[in-house]
Amino acid sequence: MSDIEFNSALITGGAGFIGSHLADKLVNEGIETKVLDNFATGRKDNLLGCMDKQNFSLFDLDLGKLGNQEDYLENVEVVFHMAADPEVRTGYDNPKSSFEQNIVNTFNLLQRIKHSKVKKIVFASSSSVYGDAKILPTNEEYGPLCPISHYGASKLACEAIVSSFCYNYDIDGIILRPANVIGSRGRHGLIWDLVHKLKNDKNRLEVLGDGKQTKSFIHISDMIKGILQSMKKGEDGVEIFNVGSEDGVEIINVAKIVCKNMKLPNIEIFTTGGIENGRGWKGDIKIAHLDISKLKNLGWQPKLSSLEAADVTSQEIIAEVI
Repeated sequence: MSDIEFNSALITGGAGFIGSHLADKLVNEGIETKVLDNFATGRKDNLLGCMDKQNFSLFDLDLGKLGNQEDYLENVEVVFHMAADPEVRTGYDNPKSSFEQNIVNTFNLLQRIKHSKVKKIVFASSSSVYGDAKILPTNEEYGPLCPISHYGASKLACEAIVSSFCYNYDIDGIILRPANVIGSRGRHGLIWDLVHKLKNDKNRLEVLGDGKQTKSFIHISDMIKGILQSMKKGEDGVEIFNVGSEDGVEIINVAKIVCKNMKLPNIEIFTTGGIENGRGWKGDIKIAHLDISKLKNLGWQPKLSSLEAADVTSQEIIAEVI
């Protein structure tokens, strides 16, 4: 018997990495599930487990061009807003993408939600809103928030817009700030890049930065459980939750795990040295670690550590692409 307390949901970006795993979970639990995606980065293959289910429907739509068609919101109780420009690093060269794909599209969606019967919105923000936090682990009360990437800035702006719409139109809001979410179907990020570098060159592996950047990673299985557990909170209004692991790991150790799983344990690993005290790129947060006690107090607990999540994920991605 499912303990999910709603009967219908819309997932924007539901053909993407996190969205498709969430769709699988909801459909399998018997929830009437709608997915909206423009397939710019999402993949229909990610939804193969949902396509033949009677409680699933797919809308091939762009949040920037919704027009007057609103069937996707009909009889929807909860909106999981997962659609976004998925890549932090590319924002440096194209800040307009983060603005349009994150801020403008979020506003467009909220404009439609305010005229609907949607009771709750769950927004996937990012831990990048914290920037170079001076307190580690960093909790949800930390401030002032000073993002150091265009991506992080756009997510922070989205949080503010979501909050204002929730309070003005009596919608319950949950804002999630995940660490680096990894796992099967992921098509960008550190482990995806490392696997593809090793696929192309089995003699040397380049790691951006000095290799000492310390990150928290959370496996997609723990992330999905965290998303649903965040909805157990009682009070109305807008709540913010960090979603991450208990620890962090230096990315050089992630690289070693990937090499091990590629059966290249003796490969030469070299670092580029990076910029600004060893960052991989402009906007790369050197050290990040979230305080996840708020969500843990609701009964959620990640099963995998950062290194365990990286180990499992690298095996999953290798199986997908090699």
